[in-house]
Amino acid sequence: MGQRLTAIVTRTGDAGTTGLGDGSRCSKSALRIHALGEVDELNSHLGVLRSMTLPADIDTLLLQVQHDLFDLGGELSVPGMILLKPEQVAALDAALADYNARLPPLAEFILPGGAPTAAQAHVCRTVARRAERAVVAVAQEAAQAADAAAPRLRAELLQYLNRLSDLLFVLARTLNRAGGQGSTEVYWNHARQPG
Repeated sequence: MGQRLTAIVTRTGDAGTTGLGDGSRCSKSALRIHALGEVDELNSHLGVLRSMTLPADIDTLLLQVQHDLFDLGGELSVPGMILLKPEQVAALDAALADYNARLPPLAEFILPGGAPTAAQAHVCRTVARRAERAVVAVAQEAAQAADAAAPRLRAELLQYLNRLSDLLFVLARTLNRAGGQGSTEVYWNHARQPG
């Protein structure tokens, strides 16, 4: 991870392969590359959320999450490398408990939306779930590999994405209350009449 990009256009991927951080090459359609792309997209959506006006504590939290996702992506890019620490998962657990304790109990499903920041947090939540599914596929592929010595994905990667999607749901609820004028959440009305 000490090497940094010096050239953006290398043309080495023109044939449909890409390089991993360990120097090996694989197809751009490989599950590992797909998972890396999902994590990258999640980080980009978080960047959009952070470009909006957020409470300072949430912005600081999401900045740390963006750094953590680079660690997670680094582990996907360099099989066997350990970057994401259990403490980073624990920090999400603590933030989740803290923000959730400030919210009223939830009695009904919530439609994604409300304030623009909350709506974007819901987008981030769904992309986090997609990234989690992609990393699960990589973990399953690695576990079934014929080479028993091949590195497996550590549980922390899946734990982090699982906690993050939960946290983003809680942050969406929090952001829908951030204006001080009550909640802008919209609850699912399963008894609504068509028309």
